Amino acid sequence: MSASEFKATWLPLENGFYRVALYILEDAADAADAVQDLYIRLWTSRDRLSSVRQPKAYGLTMLKNICLDRLRHAQVAKAEPLRAAELRIGNEEDALAARETVKAVEKAIGKLPDNQQKVLRMRVFENMDYDEIASATGLSEGSLRVLLSAARKTLRKTLENERY
Repeated sequence: MSASEFKATWLPLENGFYRVALYILEDAADAADAVQDLYIRLWTSRDRLSSVRQPKAYGLTMLKNICLDRLRHAQVAKAEPLRAAELRIGNEEDALAARETVKAVEKAIGKLPDNQQKVLRMRVFENMDYDEIASATGLSEGSLRVLLSAARKTLRKTLENERY
């Protein structure tokens, strides 16, 4: 499939794809990322796309799978700290205290501005390095470091205020 055929067939479907991704993911930025991932996958497999008879159905199926993968990944990322704390802790009192601490941290992270929250989750929970986060968000490494520093500082203050 040539570039012009690809543009004529697939690009007009972008708005519909975005609306479906937004419905599934309930976040505009994640929906836009999912649609972008879809188009990257479609473009890399463009040689096989000429045999697709229903581009919209084919694209929606791929998009649905991409969105479900993102949702699963987000659930695992949220559950990881709690599971790790429970595995390290033997008795139930300590496990309960660890669960409460993890919940307090998650609550404090939820209070952060969206951009700080996003880069902090990428850095801490997804173990992404600065280059990966910078390319995923479009931010410079310097801006990224400033955002992470501010997020950590705010988290520290929030958690200290909740303890007393």
